[in-house]
Amino acid sequence: MFVVVLDYVVPLDEVDAALEAHAEWLDEHYATGLFLASGRRSPRVGGVIFAAGSAAAVAAAVAADPFATRGIATHTVIEFHPSRFAGAFDSASVRESLAAPAV
Repeated sequence: MFVVVLDYVVPLDEVDAALEAHAEWLDEHYATGLFLASGRRSPRVGGVIFAAGSAAAVAAAVAADPFATRGIATHTVIEFHPSRFAGAFDSASVRESLAAPAV
């Protein structure tokens, strides 16, 4: 499993101008099962994405983010191996997505 931390490097008006393209990119990776959760950080200095799949799949996705290709945000990818789950994460579908590499 991976946590991707985004840090904005431009003013928020530039972030907002690219937000629609970024949202479409997120939708694409939710549809494949690569992304599990995402959202803005508070205060609004970037975002966070939870991803499941191979390191190569996550790296390829991150490289194609419009926020990356347009120089809007930097991305830090942190890999971790969850050993405990709570609530909605403790479900067969989430465990399966963590075990199966994303394409």
